[in-house]
Amino acid sequence: MDYFGRVAGFVKNGWKNVVDRLRAYFKKLLFPLWLFPIKLLTYTTYYLLKFIIKLLFAFFGLIIDCIVFPFKSLKNFLKSIVYIAVATYLFFSLLVIGDYMTRQYGNWDKFFCGAGVSAKLKKSVVRIVGGNSEGSGFFVTDNQIITNFHVIDGEPSPKIIFEDGRFITPVKIIGDKDADLALLQTEDKYPDLVYSLPDDLKFSENEPLISAGYPLGTEISGKATVVTGNFIDFRKSKASPVGYIQTNLSLVPGMSGGPLIDQCGSVVGVNTQSLAGLSLFITAADVKVLIPGFTDQAIEKINVDPSASPEEAVKAFYTYLKARRMQDGFNLLSKKYLEKTNFTEWTNRFTNILDVEIFKSEKFDNAKALGINTDDTAFVKFGTKNWVDGEAEWHYYEGTWQTVKEDGVYKMLKSKIKEVTEPGWDWFYE
Repeated sequence: MDYFGRVAGFVKNGWKNVVDRLRAYFKKLLFPLWLFPIKLLTYTTYYLLKFIIKLLFAFFGLIIDCIVFPFKSLKNFLKSIVYIAVATYLFFSLLVIGDYMTRQYGNWDKFFCGAGVSAKLKKSVVRIVGGNSEGSGFFVTDNQIITNFHVIDGEPSPKIIFEDGRFITPVKIIGDKDADLALLQTEDKYPDLVYSLPDDLKFSENEPLISAGYPLGTEISGKATVVTGNFIDFRKSKASPVGYIQTNLSLVPGMSGGPLIDQCGSVVGVNTQSLAGLSLFITAADVKVLIPGFTDQAIEKINVDPSASPEEAVKAFYTYLKARRMQDGFNLLSKKYLEKTNFTEWTNRFTNILDVEIFKSEKFDNAKALGINTDDTAFVKFGTKNWVDGEAEWHYYEGTWQTVKEDGVYKMLKSKIKEVTEPGWDWFYE
């Protein structure tokens, strides 16, 4: 008990001495108060210089020890050779690793930012289905999708298909045909899918880049394809309003309009054209500059007149289905037709229609022979592109629509439409 008591007393006295010394030190440092700033500067400078001098002596001492060490004995000399060999190996290994990291990631600051980049890219890229072409696109704001103009050229109502298979029709389309850029505005907002456009771009030599899109459009199913390559150079032509990023990526039709991103997931370009492993992307900085000047001047417009004739009314009816303007299509149903349906039931018949192509809508020549009024009946041929289980299916139809004029407009009264399976080439042109 006496031993432990002495130890406890020693510890207690030791702590008391430390506290007393600290108290005396801070009292000496702080008072008088008007000398405190000078003391603080003086003490800081003194201890800093003292540390630097000790560090220098230690460093030079280490150098001297390293020089003297191999000559103290044969054993030390052999050890030194081994140490030098290992250090040389590690040095050149670091050079190789550094070169690999530069080629693989472009910059050291992009080494730790690649997690989840490909997953977001696949989720964010959308299909764009035009009438004459198909491609890809991505959100640059929460309700605006950028794509190539040639993807939607001639199409007043392209479809936007999301990664999960849902599709919508844009509420507004603007663009710049010369720059090959179009902007599709959606009714709803999708903030989680946005890739913001940068103000400027800078790349390292051979910096890795990533692109994504839907190869061959709706001809094949599946998620977006992600491809990687390297930055080669910037290209610019006097005849073009935009600059291009040249890469060694291999793109195929259907990927036009998709994004080009860097290793950190920042968008840098828009897919536009590819040939034999050489691809060009419109720089994202140019896209950002051009968007405020986009107009709908070159955008295809819907121009129908259901009051002109039965055949024009039928054309308008299927054009509205194509554009997913369901209320306008529903308004072309006659009162008698509406006795057996309503808006919800009628629209549910067409939930999977991506596109409608009208091959013929004309006055029905055989109407009189069949005892049908020639003034209110039209003959029509059309095809529908249906989105079924992630793939597009074409179906073809022909037949007649009998119309009735109500409120100055020809409206759909009775149809005799049948599906044509595997039509020959002459069916489309006869």
